[in-house]
Amino acid sequence: QVQLVESGGGLVQAGGSLRLSCTTSGFTFSSYPMGWFRQAPGKEREFVAGISSFGSSTNYAESVKGRFTISRDNAKKAVYLQMNSLKPEDTAVYYCAKHNSVGSSNAVGSYPSWGQGTQVTVSS
Repeated sequence: QVQLVESGGGLVQAGGSLRLSCTTSGFTFSSYPMGWFRQAPGKEREFVAGISSFGSSTNYAESVKGRFTISRDNAKKAVYLQMNSLKPEDTAVYYCAKHNSVGSSNAVGSYPSWGQGTQVTVSS
């Protein structure tokens, strides 16, 4: 079955960096776009970044543009999120997700498969 496992979260001071990784199994990774989402306490899950199946196209939420970079390695069946210049408002559980190849890249409903999430906490 489809499995997505995030890692790399942690506690970092404002202005710092983290790199999240998501390793996958159970599907043909190179055939699917992937995305990163986040959910802060009391808030809805929101889109962070998306990447096409071969990595040629990426898109980002306005709040992270210029600070976060999504990438993928199809040989390793993994997707990454490099997060720089972190802010306290970036604090959330971060999830990677497999896109359904049909819907909008920034819609939660376009992603039928999700990892368990990794906590990112940015202190001020």
